[in-house]
Amino acid sequence: MRHWTEVFDDDDADEQLVRPYTITSGRTSPERADLTLVTLVTTVPEGATQATLAVRRMQPEHRTILALCRESKAVVEVSAELGLPVVLTKILIGDLVDSGQVWARSPRPFTQRGELSDMAILEAVRDGLRKL
Repeated sequence: MRHWTEVFDDDDADEQLVRPYTITSGRTSPERADLTLVTLVTTVPEGATQATLAVRRMQPEHRTILALCRESKAVVEVSAELGLPVVLTKILIGDLVDSGQVWARSPRPFTQRGELSDMAILEAVRDGLRKL
């Protein structure tokens, strides 16, 4: 069985095609509203949890997400690496968050207390563009 994103020749017409909704067990929208394009996803250290996907069987894409997210990655980066639409990626990441295998958090704000404000950054960019 081949993945739905792989290119098929006419000779492969009889081979079954794995559709995106089969990867997510028919789910078409994420259950978690907190996963945005810039949400950072990180695999939980192996010793920190013994959780498994008890309700749904783990798909190969779940394993790929776990491998990709050993270092923090944005949801959109994971989606690009998987070659899947963002909506499907959010569903898969939501499964892993719910099972305790990955952490998802919003990115830290660019500025911290005592650093430049957003307006100062925008003004610096504007001034730099004017110099060009």
